Amino acid sequence: MNQRTTKYVTFGEYVKQALYSAKYENDTSLGKIPCVVGEVPQLTGCYTQGESFEEARENLREAIELWVTITLQRNEELPILNGYTIIRPRTSRSPQRKKAFA
Repeated sequence: MNQRTTKYVTFGEYVKQALYSAKYENDTSLGKIPCVVGEVPQLTGCYTQGESFEEARENLREAIELWVTITLQRNEELPILNGYTIIRPRTSRSPQRKKAFA
């Protein structure tokens, strides 16, 4: 995005943007055992591995979904990825509104 505006997107679109930001590399430290490591640098601690690029990417998609879910549950800020952030779920109704529906 050319402007410094943030676009709000759905959970699924945010995961897609995280996958666009992902970095992959072959890990040769295991000798003959194939290993591809994938990570999203903007999501601290969000990385995984697989025997192939495809497996590492699928595992990373699952790790991103879990990372985002936990971050939202903790009510923490999500980083902006490629100019995108997630639409925050609505908070629970105020105590006054709860009484009206009780």
